[in-house]
Amino acid sequence: MFDRRLVQNFDWLLLTLILIVIAIGSVNLYSAGYNRTPEGATPVYIKQLYWLGVGLTVMLFSLLYDYRHYEKLAYPLYLLSLVLLIGVMVAGKMVSGSRRWLALGPVTFQPAELVKLAVILVLARYFHKRPNFSPLKLKDLLAPLALILVPALLIIKQPDLGSGLLVLAVAAAVILFAGVHWRTLVAGVLSVVLAAPAAWPFLKDYQKQRILTFLDPEKDPLGAGYHIIQSKIAVGSGQFWGKGFLQGTQSQLYFLPEQHTDFVFSVFAEEWGFVGSAVVLLLYAGIILWGLQIARTCKDRFGQFLAVGVVALLFWQIFINLSMVTGLMPVVGIPLPLLSYGGSSLITTMLALGVLLNIRMRRFVFGG
Repeated sequence: MFDRRLVQNFDWLLLTLILIVIAIGSVNLYSAGYNRTPEGATPVYIKQLYWLGVGLTVMLFSLLYDYRHYEKLAYPLYLLSLVLLIGVMVAGKMVSGSRRWLALGPVTFQPAELVKLAVILVLARYFHKRPNFSPLKLKDLLAPLALILVPALLIIKQPDLGSGLLVLAVAAAVILFAGVHWRTLVAGVLSVVLAAPAAWPFLKDYQKQRILTFLDPEKDPLGAGYHIIQSKIAVGSGQFWGKGFLQGTQSQLYFLPEQHTDFVFSVFAEEWGFVGSAVVLLLYAGIILWGLQIARTCKDRFGQFLAVGVVALLFWQIFINLSMVTGLMPVVGIPLPLLSYGGSSLITTMLALGVLLNIRMRRFVFGG
């Protein structure tokens, strides 16, 4: 029998915030691809609308299935994600020097996107099943660290350093929410700081170049530093009110590379300025803060961990992308949720947001 409380408790505010960001993203993609589509090809904003239809369908299905039952899917989904990552290494599609994609007929997708949700789900199950709530010590972290590092290292091996580090950042947020003993936390931070220089020899040449470019983009303004220099020019030239829709010189005159994916916010900032950028940031902040409220009001620990993981995934993607396009971080290829073009990223984001809506909608449920 259908429970009418599901409709009564549906979070229309969160859905409205999501749809507004999607609408802004669609309009911005139209501008980013304006007069750049080859004859006979489908414009990127139209293709994004197709993916949006798939994403909304996935979100709907994620709402219909009680999130508490996702716990049973945690390890099967985690194992499936590992199999897909191994499949990428064996038979993945090579794009721009990286093997990150699997092809299923005419459709290609990025398994690393599925891993982000799988890690959140498996950590939520692990900490929910933990018999006590005492602060985590090193021995308590061995199992979750193993669950995290295996997929993260497989992603970095592709190589996709950005997505690998994103998985680690999201997992770290979930672990901190579980509660870590202060000695273990200090030891962990010191270990990362001391081990970071040792990772330099293992980085690919292009990854080293990105870090060096971040430190001094003017050293090679027409080569490695070109992306970030043009992005910063676009963001700054928008000034307070922006240049207007379809009036951005950096984007419309083809100075800005990857402007429909990694640097899509640069297009928006140039055309809509500080005011438009502030509106988008406020919308993102609303989604993040409301997601934390959903975690706070959730009645069970599994749902709390799930909501915190989803919020962390959204936050770190937004933070890294915006830091990247403004020159505060090296370019690592992290898309901006709901704004950047990309089917795999959009569907993953919509599925994650569907989980948040699911948790909020069933907040009145105490048992079952």
